Amino acid sequence: MAKRESTFINMVVTLFAVTFIAATALGFVYNLTKEAIELSKLKAQSEAIEKVLPEFGELGDSYKVAAESSGDSIEFFPAYKNGELVGVAVKTFTNKGFSGFISIMTGIDNAGNISGYEVLEHAETPGLGSKMDVWFRNVDKPNQNVVGKNPQSYKFEVSKDGGDIDAITASTITSRAFLDALVRAFEAYQKVELPSESRKN
Repeated sequence: MAKRESTFINMVVTLFAVTFIAATALGFVYNLTKEAIELSKLKAQSEAIEKVLPEFGELGDSYKVAAESSGDSIEFFPAYKNGELVGVAVKTFTNKGFSGFISIMTGIDNAGNISGYEVLEHAETPGLGSKMDVWFRNVDKPNQNVVGKNPQSYKFEVSKDGGDIDAITASTITSRAFLDALVRAFEAYQKVELPSESRKN
């Protein structure tokens, strides 16, 4: 039996068929996992809020404000204990990371101090920029620790740029980006009027 001669049309049809099958499979998997991914993100966000804030009893209604010089928004989660505001969790971001977008949940207490932070999303270099997860809350190294510090009293820039915070070793760009996200959160916090008492009481 003679071999079927390969033609350009045959190759195009085959390529199209393979691409179509692959795209269909990817679409199916995406739809199958979309809800689980969203639930996972919401769970991570809730856990981050609990970690970055002082002890609280309930969260008030969250709300978003537009970030200056960006089309994105910053989300606020006011927290209350016995009906009184104890702090606010701020979901902030920066696009200045070494690999672009970084999302951070940071806590700000009633005195305006950073009460904690959790990195929610990033694509920074493992072992270098990814160290921001822990680098900026090392209590043994106060020059790199941002927790308990107020951006009005401390210059939230890396020391190389004349600031008060030591950058991650060999990751100055990521460090600048991290601090940019915190400053963005604090500046937005200063401009919003937070309810001093829970509206749910």
